[in-house]
Amino acid sequence: MNPLKSGTLDLALLAALQEHPRYGLDILKHVNGRSGGAFDLREGSLYPALHRLVRAGWIESEWQASDRGGAPRKVYRLTDDGRTALHAKRQEWQTLRGALDALLLRRPA
Repeated sequence: MNPLKSGTLDLALLAALQEHPRYGLDILKHVNGRSGGAFDLREGSLYPALHRLVRAGWIESEWQASDRGGAPRKVYRLTDDGRTALHAKRQEWQTLRGALDALLLRRPA
């Protein structure tokens, strides 16, 4: 299992929040699960990254009561600026992926 590279972590976190708000451990499970085990995101990387995205204005957080009667949870959601950033980062990824595919999948001349 590989850790998320710093350039892809923001994209993965923004993408995890695109459908609906999530609390921290739900984000972690979503990213790790959807990657088919390719990523091994840990709490020690997750929360500093979430705080950085809050400071950037791409996500916001609020405390919500737990649906299971436990302690309140901090829930994160995309802001409008975060949706714009997600779109831009998705475009960057597609450009990079296309360039790498051209190199890796090139056909003999």
